[in-house]
Amino acid sequence: MFASATTTFIRKAIRSSTAAASCNAQQFRSISITPALLEKLNVQGLADKVNLEGQNVLMRVDLNVPLSKDDDVTVTDDTRLQAIAPTAKFLLEKGANVILCSHFGRPKGEIIETGKNGRLNPVVDPLKNILGVDVKKVDDCMGEEVEAAAKSLTKGEVLLLENTRFYKGETKNDATLAAGLGSLADYFVMDAFGTAHRAHSSTAGVTDYMKLSAAGFLLDKELKYLKGAVDKPNRPLCAIIGGAKVSTKLPVIESLLEKCDTILLGGGMIFTFYKALGYDIGKSMLEEEYVELAGKLMKMAEEKGVKLILPPDVILADKFAEDATTAIAKASEISGDWMGLDVGPETLEIFKEEIGKSNTIVFNGPMGVFEMKPFACGTITVAELMAEATDRGATTIVGGGDSVAAVNQAGLGDRVSHISTGGGASLELLEGKELPGVAALSEA
Repeated sequence: MFASATTTFIRKAIRSSTAAASCNAQQFRSISITPALLEKLNVQGLADKVNLEGQNVLMRVDLNVPLSKDDDVTVTDDTRLQAIAPTAKFLLEKGANVILCSHFGRPKGEIIETGKNGRLNPVVDPLKNILGVDVKKVDDCMGEEVEAAAKSLTKGEVLLLENTRFYKGETKNDATLAAGLGSLADYFVMDAFGTAHRAHSSTAGVTDYMKLSAAGFLLDKELKYLKGAVDKPNRPLCAIIGGAKVSTKLPVIESLLEKCDTILLGGGMIFTFYKALGYDIGKSMLEEEYVELAGKLMKMAEEKGVKLILPPDVILADKFAEDATTAIAKASEISGDWMGLDVGPETLEIFKEEIGKSNTIVFNGPMGVFEMKPFACGTITVAELMAEATDRGATTIVGGGDSVAAVNQAGLGDRVSHISTGGGASLELLEGKELPGVAALSEA
């Protein structure tokens, strides 16, 4: 299904400044959670139920920060550390002893001293600065030494455990590891949305050994926007779905057909849909095994009355390179050795119209190869349209690492309603799946 428009398009300059999304504990506390999400206990509810002063609280966080390639120990972006501060500071204000627990990279059960799969030592000093308190670090996440360190904590102290994935059982939801973590505290707070879709020892299994388990402010916020906005949106609801591989997005698109008024498609995956329409796609990306399913989704959208809009034009390149020769072509006129690497100007005018009349917009996946300047315009323009929609009062949600990177590249991180911290988790929520790390929490 194609939409059409004949209007002029002015390429906008890419703004390279990065917007750091910031929020304090009070901002998180002020977020209203939809009734459907009140079934699970959150950290505010935990504090209302229990006097946390002097109590050990195990807090699952995401400390997967980038490190300098030069020395493997310097944190180059502390965004994820800043994200855990509202919940950690809230617990400290309540007098709790906070025990931080996280994996770091993919060590696959091996103890690695440094680097992106190594020990969590590089985050200690940054956490001290962010939390404003001393952070003690142990070199394991369970066992007698760790239990002794946890028992010695006094009011308002912070203990950082070692990389949970040094144990192979972590990703298998091993009961021994879960019990070891559970022995350190009576209460658990889950605030690592990026791993909430995994049934791991430190995200789900550990709750079996806790008196109460609650969602942190960050997790609450993710649920409010990603689940609340899609399940009970202020309509019209528009989803902008992009990315390279159609295989990762087909389940999301199928689920959104039950919820959305409009779905706008972009990225490398559109060529699989073009193939389903019988178009020549030149050397563009194709997942042949999904052509038939793409065709079925287009038919399903038509039957449901959902506007599933494919780009009517694309930016072509003669090679996958920054210095490639480029051209604009109709989607039905691609041929030869040309490959599509971005959506075209006519497409962006259509997207502008659809986004402009939507009150809830979800953006997941880039429109093209935005890392290369000649093919960044589609993604950056969508980010700008999201910001404009936010300014007029729409709820705008950005999920997925590349989409978030593009919004920040455009300097618009502070002009959307919500930037999700979890790629896979956000996709599974949009698909309507239950997240193990949420399902395991206590009822409110």
